[in-house]
Amino acid sequence: MLNRFDKLTIKRNVVLAGLCIAIFLTTSAYSQTLEQNFNDLLHYLKISRFDLAQGYAQSIVDSNAAPVDIFKLAEANPQGYDLIVKAKENTNDAALAASCGKVLGLIEQGRFIRRSDPKVITEEIARLSATSRGRLTATKRLQDAGEYAVPFMLDALADQSRKAEWPNISAALAQMSRQAIRPLVAALQTDNFNVKSEIIKSLGKLGYPQSLPWLKYVVEKDTSAELMALAQESIRQIDPAALNVSAAQLFYRLADDYYYHAQSLAPAEDVSFANVWFWDAQKGRLTREQVDSRYFNELMTMRCCEWGLKADPAFGQSIGLWIAAFFKAESYEPQMPEYFGQNHPDAFVYATTAGAEYLQQALARALKDRDSQVALGVVEALSVTAGPKTIFYSVGSTQPIIDALSFDNKAVKYSAAIAIALAGPVQTFSQSQLAVTNLADAISEPAAEANGPNWNAALADSYALRAAKAMLKIAQTHNTAMDLSLAEKALIAATKDKRADMQMLAGQVLAYLSTPASQRAIAVMALSDTNSKEIRVATFNSLAVSAKHNGSLLDDATIDAIYSLISEGSTDPVLRSAAASAFGSLNLPSQKVKTLILDQAKT
Repeated sequence: MLNRFDKLTIKRNVVLAGLCIAIFLTTSAYSQTLEQNFNDLLHYLKISRFDLAQGYAQSIVDSNAAPVDIFKLAEANPQGYDLIVKAKENTNDAALAASCGKVLGLIEQGRFIRRSDPKVITEEIARLSATSRGRLTATKRLQDAGEYAVPFMLDALADQSRKAEWPNISAALAQMSRQAIRPLVAALQTDNFNVKSEIIKSLGKLGYPQSLPWLKYVVEKDTSAELMALAQESIRQIDPAALNVSAAQLFYRLADDYYYHAQSLAPAEDVSFANVWFWDAQKGRLTREQVDSRYFNELMTMRCCEWGLKADPAFGQSIGLWIAAFFKAESYEPQMPEYFGQNHPDAFVYATTAGAEYLQQALARALKDRDSQVALGVVEALSVTAGPKTIFYSVGSTQPIIDALSFDNKAVKYSAAIAIALAGPVQTFSQSQLAVTNLADAISEPAAEANGPNWNAALADSYALRAAKAMLKIAQTHNTAMDLSLAEKALIAATKDKRADMQMLAGQVLAYLSTPASQRAIAVMALSDTNSKEIRVATFNSLAVSAKHNGSLLDDATIDAIYSLISEGSTDPVLRSAAASAFGSLNLPSQKVKTLILDQAKT
């Protein structure tokens, strides 16, 4: 007969056994449910029961299953995977497309996790030296791992204790995917002769043209005759004609391809970022920096240009392209990559440091591409640095800054006109009338038209003031290369502007125009009691400048109005003084001055 202790022991064992069974059943149910949901999804997609398929797709998403497990199911059924892709593109069923899109996202996430797993990669490299069947499987999986496998493969080639594995690793390295090229060429900076020679030979066997600049760099710069010969042979395997092209020119061509987002250079699409590869000389191995995939191509353009300048510091085209790429990268408005480091200058700093020749190259490219962001950045840099001899620099048969005056973007064409005016051209030039017209348009931009994603009231206001200041510089230097009389109508209208700064600037520019209309507009603004004292005093000063340069162009009524302001006892002393200076500068006949003197005389 069982005692109380035995009964408790049996009861406890039964409970534990039940728990174990429950855990087993739950685990089994998880795997079975995921696989069943996946198979049911494919089944109902195949028979076009999209309403039921959508439910199973959502069940997979809601199951919180490991992405790697979902990927394994998709990998085992390529035709089923194609069905999910097709369902994602179903424009007639938004719910199905959304759910299948989420399933595909999990599949891609699982693909990335497995192909970038260091443990898996290490195991596959070791399997290369196992059976023939294992070698084939390992090679395929390393190809799938792509760029993530390269550091570990090169580490193994540098490990003397693994020398027996080297032939199999080298063979696999020569069969890698296109994504392996970027880390391989970065690793050419290694000082390990064996590793470097295997990289050079592998690049030749892989046959991708983007390897050519780095291989030619080895030919031109390496100190080892053997490595130089290997690099030449690899170039012959890819494109023998490249042997007659400099490394700098090859880097420039590759940079140009990156700049225009050549599909053959695109990063992997299963993740939202891309990798830029570097060689860590201290650690003797590759490192990578994750960057925003939106501007990956621009960053690679910059790196190729940098290598081009290392190959030939005199290859100036690389500078122009580098600047354009930096402005283009900034146009996406992401944070700059971490490898830039703290306090890294922005594109504008580099642009203003560069000479006008390189800025004009970048501007010519931007105008050809109709890229307003790059064009604007470059033109603004020219407005700071260009002078009369460099503002009209030619690129081929064109003058980029002149072409910018008719660009289909307000900011660009206004900035171009401002840049030319600030440069101080010494003689008339083609499209000089258009340059002045752009300045006039900038100061008279209607508020109703100053709306849009790339143009707003604040920007319009900024350009109006900048354009007026640019015209003032032309006027004050008596520059005859730009005829400001073409802007007279806009300047006169600006004397009635709501912005005090604009009113005063308009008056200052009009002071240098020798027409009665200009001088009268200044006087009207100065006499208007609706303007502030500050505006009126500044405008009387402008009237004095106009009178000194042009004499009196005013009618008697206006002259009498100025006289009355001076003679009135209630006139503010500061305002009276400014008006008197303007009145004297008009150099009027003695009759007018006599009246003023006698009016104050005491008998």
